[in-house]
Amino acid sequence: MKIYTKTGDKGTTSLFGGTRVPKHHIRIESYGTVDELNSHIGLLRDQDTDKETKALLEEIQDRLFTIGSILATEPSKEKLKNGQDRLNIPKLTNEDIEKLEKAMDRMNENLPTMTHFILPGGHQSVSFCHIARCVCRRAERLSSALYDIEAFDDKVLIFLNRLSDYLFVLARMLSKQLKAEEIQWIPQRS
Repeated sequence: MKIYTKTGDKGTTSLFGGTRVPKHHIRIESYGTVDELNSHIGLLRDQDTDKETKALLEEIQDRLFTIGSILATEPSKEKLKNGQDRLNIPKLTNEDIEKLEKAMDRMNENLPTMTHFILPGGHQSVSFCHIARCVCRRAERLSSALYDIEAFDDKVLIFLNRLSDYLFVLARMLSKQLKAEEIQWIPQRS
């Protein structure tokens, strides 16, 4: 299989189902940003973290591929007239979302209460978490804009929202484990 196809040389690409759209289409921006997020999660997974965190990050990467598949499929091409899946696109489940929530709850049990916003940074691994969180928020914004144009499974938006929260809590947990200072943002008064 060749990596290059030359079909995108004029600035278009194919969605699942065959429809060609410009590479700057909101659908492409949405799943392209999810792909970017997946790469940042991979970088985060490469850090020195516990096995449980690495396993969940790998699972998150799998779900991000699922989200990319959902976003790359026009809803009109997703089902046959009899309602059966045409393209056999994987689905997100409520359990995928609950897994993130439970992980956050476990981490939060061991973290000090937040009283202020926290400046990103303190350790390279923590910074990678914050970068992934910001890319996740961008993926969520773009996906939300696409959803307003052409709705898809709303679990995608819920998952991205929870994932950005998870990445924030993970950054705090890593700060604690790595003994990195959490610098509170105290607004400067003029």
